[in-house]
Amino acid sequence: MTSNSKKFSSLGQRMVTALVGAIAIIGGLYLGMWGYFIVFFIISSLTLWEFYKLAIMDDMAPLKIWGSVIGAGLFTISFLVQASVLPLKYLLLLFPFLASVFLIKLYKKDAKPFTQVAYTFLGIIYVTVPFSLLSVIAFDSGEYRFQIVLGMLFILWASDTGAYFSGILFGKKKLFERVSPKKTWEGSIGGALLALVFAYGFSMYFNDLSLVQWFVAAGLIVIGGIYGDLVESLFKRSIAIKDSGNSIPGHGGFLDRFDGLLLASPFVAAFISLI
Repeated sequence: MTSNSKKFSSLGQRMVTALVGAIAIIGGLYLGMWGYFIVFFIISSLTLWEFYKLAIMDDMAPLKIWGSVIGAGLFTISFLVQASVLPLKYLLLLFPFLASVFLIKLYKKDAKPFTQVAYTFLGIIYVTVPFSLLSVIAFDSGEYRFQIVLGMLFILWASDTGAYFSGILFGKKKLFERVSPKKTWEGSIGGALLALVFAYGFSMYFNDLSLVQWFVAAGLIVIGGIYGDLVESLFKRSIAIKDSGNSIPGHGGFLDRFDGLLLASPFVAAFISLI
């Protein structure tokens, strides 16, 4: 098989997988708040599990199972609080579980116990907190609104797609060669322009945000998405691996697919809360 044939085969696989994944996520959003919960609970849990697996590859020993349980609890309680099913005080239940990480490590013989504790917390902060903050975006005074989350995802996907094709066609000047040699300024600009087009389109059909607010959100998503990808690339380089996993054909692992969302989500959640 020639090099070009391999590229087109890989692109076809990526497109099919992306289409199936997008249908599943969008379907979950349209099914209502419990559909949203199931979809992002699964994605959040699998992404955190994948992070812990990578940490173990880097000779770390995070509490993979217990950290995943805490992460699942954080996402679930955050969702129920934002949906007005539970009062805010129930978030306090998480702190004893977080404190228990120290107690568990106290009884384990590790050369660097606090490093392992730190990696357990890092997975929760890096992965679960951003996914939990999506519930801040998805609810307004307990009322479920899928439009902004849907728009956020489409804008992020548009940015990635625009950057991919712009980089292939016009990419010359490296964006951050030390961390990600393939990323270019031309690709990033192309991705940003396509993201703004999608933001404009969403402003025409969904009035949850004004046109200016959609543009601001798109800017935050694009910048967060770029840096999220770079941060994950830095993490993978430290372990000397190409992909975070092989769970998603053509896309690598869940961290590879949702790395941009992890850094974009906190900024968008803060913006939505303040407007």
